[in-house]
Amino acid sequence: MDSLFSLSGRTAIVTGGARGLGRMIAEGLVVAGARVFVTSRDPDLCCAAATEIGAEPLVGDAGSPEGIAAIGATFRATGAATLDILVNNAGRTWGAPLETFPDKAWPGVFAVNVQAPFRMVQEFLVELSAAGRAERPSRIINIGSAVGVAYTDLPAYSYIASKAAIHQLSRKLASDLLPRNITVNAIQPGYFATSMTAFLTEDPQSHLEEQIPMRRLGRPSEIAGAVIFLASDAGSYLTGVELPVDGGLVGCR
Repeated sequence: MDSLFSLSGRTAIVTGGARGLGRMIAEGLVVAGARVFVTSRDPDLCCAAATEIGAEPLVGDAGSPEGIAAIGATFRATGAATLDILVNNAGRTWGAPLETFPDKAWPGVFAVNVQAPFRMVQEFLVELSAAGRAERPSRIINIGSAVGVAYTDLPAYSYIASKAAIHQLSRKLASDLLPRNITVNAIQPGYFATSMTAFLTEDPQSHLEEQIPMRRLGRPSEIAGAVIFLASDAGSYLTGVELPVDGGLVGCR
């Protein structure tokens, strides 16, 4: 059973892996035995987080084509020739009332949440293909969101739309990459204690936990466990799957 979920000998990249959900995921992959690289635009944060969790830093902007190309070059300079696991986690949001939601809230959010994961796949397609085998495919895991599926009253219009888009993009990539022995799945997290959700989790008036069927926030081990499952031998027969990790937000409504 231990070997079923072991990631020993595998190499992973987690974008936005220095904080929030990305750090939870990266730390879980390290514990499962993988060699893990984390990305962040902030050099100090990236290096500190990598040291703390036993990962390696890839300083760069995983939200822009130029930054992704630089991340790819840095990764190859480490001597890594293959990539078993790519977790596209880096994200961006914007909130404003419907009447004043600005045009500028759309391009940046879609660039980071949809275009960048696609560009990461392009950048590392050679390494992912080299690692993939029929009996053990390489894995792409895109971090979507439960709010891209379930109703929410959050006025984050571009974010919600972008997460619905990454779910659909994941299905398309899953079909296209099967001949290369690469699986593609999406995780739909609910509410976890991160900087992105702090405006809700730290506001007693939001009554956030009352909106979650399980009446609590997600734990770091739960998002990490879902990624480990999809990345390990236990998840090798899954592709094109959307996995809610959300305390029932999607499944109980």
